[in-house]
Amino acid sequence: MIRTIYIIILAYFFLATVAFYFINRRKQADVARNSWIKLCTYFLIVNIIFFTVAFLPLAFRILTGIIILMGFYELYKLHRESGFNQKSFYWRSVVLFALFSLGFFYFSGLDKGLILFTFLVLCIFDGFSQIAGQLFGRRKLFPKISPNKTVEGLIGGTLIAVLSALLIEKLIYAEALRAMLMAFGIAVFAFVGDLATSYYKRKFHVKDFSNMIPGHGGFLDRFDSFIAGGAWIALLELLA
Repeated sequence: MIRTIYIIILAYFFLATVAFYFINRRKQADVARNSWIKLCTYFLIVNIIFFTVAFLPLAFRILTGIIILMGFYELYKLHRESGFNQKSFYWRSVVLFALFSLGFFYFSGLDKGLILFTFLVLCIFDGFSQIAGQLFGRRKLFPKISPNKTVEGLIGGTLIAVLSALLIEKLIYAEALRAMLMAFGIAVFAFVGDLATSYYKRKFHVKDFSNMIPGHGGFLDRFDSFIAGGAWIALLELLA
């Protein structure tokens, strides 16, 4: 099953590469180059997470802890660089992030099939939201918070992620409808998590949390959706 899942990942990345080829043809050379750097970095991140979850669960738990710690650091970093303005907003954000982080860390200790299911749905939602948005996006969702997000991108990414759950439902031994509903919830939480971090950045007037990850920005720029989606699955497990 692990081999099959990895083949699915490679197939989706191939489709994404083809889509980015046509998208980048319309962009300036430097913008297109940054887009390719982002895609290559994302492929590396996906492989690291996939193989640690599949074969090195302790390493994945450690990686989860690093992501959480870096998230707290990046929240603090923007607050510090602002001259410690908006203290009330900062501490509310820290408390909210702490709650999601607790869920995310609990999620990192769950069955590897459930973790892989969640991660793959998130990757598909994230990647195809961008592709659908760039190819078909017309109507902005929240232009003042996250100007690149479109209605078409959200619908396209969610639809493909939910349908893709049917290909990987064996990871969680769930019926098709339950797998699709779980995937829908993951997509919703991923979107909310991404929107929340975008709002935080706008409050402090920055584009990225940092430049630690080439093409992506900081740890929260890359893993905000994973943290929120993982927290959602943790909540489902606690309520089951």
